[in-house]
Amino acid sequence: METSPLELPADRVQRIAAELKCHPTDEKVALHLDEEDALRHFREYFYIPKMKDLPPIDLSLVNKDDDAIYFLGHSLGLQPKMVKTYLEEELDKWAKMGAYGHDVGKRPWIIGDESIVGLMKDIVGASEKEIALMNALTVNLHLLLLSFFKPTPKRYKILLEAKAFSSDHYAIESQLQLHGLDVEKSMRMIKPREGEEILRMEDILEVIEKEGDSIAVILFSGLHFYTGQLFNIPAITKAGQAKGCFVGFDLAHAVGNVELHLHDWGVDFACWCSYKYLNSGAGGLAGAFVHEKHAHTVKPA
Repeated sequence: METSPLELPADRVQRIAAELKCHPTDEKVALHLDEEDALRHFREYFYIPKMKDLPPIDLSLVNKDDDAIYFLGHSLGLQPKMVKTYLEEELDKWAKMGAYGHDVGKRPWIIGDESIVGLMKDIVGASEKEIALMNALTVNLHLLLLSFFKPTPKRYKILLEAKAFSSDHYAIESQLQLHGLDVEKSMRMIKPREGEEILRMEDILEVIEKEGDSIAVILFSGLHFYTGQLFNIPAITKAGQAKGCFVGFDLAHAVGNVELHLHDWGVDFACWCSYKYLNSGAGGLAGAFVHEKHAHTVKPA
């Protein structure tokens, strides 16, 4: 059976279980996923914490020398083994050259972001001229909203999913307050149905269709940090733009984790950090995307 580019993880597990004629929780499903994982060799490129080195572990319950099963990549990605080598190269250059390190070497510091933007374009599915690597995620989100959120008396809302990452929520509140808008009236949040944990796509599209004329910006996560729900980015983008909305995404938990084609999907803007599934380490440069169609039309406030 052919796999869709946007196949949800739960759907994939169900599909494989059906192919193997077993329950989705059967060990055979996990082993099959391991076997077909073309990227499994990359595990060897990272340091995996040992049980004995983790503070909350009761060592009477585990083998202290075992690798941890690391489920915190959504908070901080594991350290690549090459990090020390790269850092030592830059420290050595600093020691030997001082300020000349700004301009010379494999990675001149003054254009440090430009030396890696070519790698980022394939990760997010965009051209280099559509990407900027700078700041931290929330700073970039504010800059993008300053450019794209230009409320009018008729179009003044920002649409987002309920329980979005807290910093996104605060950034949207700040932007609404900056424009003197009533937060409760202007922040339109979509909640899952009663008794459900994730949003149904038909419910998202219904809100966009019914209320789109009053929505200036749709800002969703690419992948929800808590539930793991992968939102249908191209469908949300298409629906929002059909109603005259700008559509943007916080890709903090999607970049490096799922396949992205921001340019081809026509997404207006996006931002992300690099310390989760891109494993840059705490404080790593964040990224921003603006579709090239806006290069000469959308300007900062």
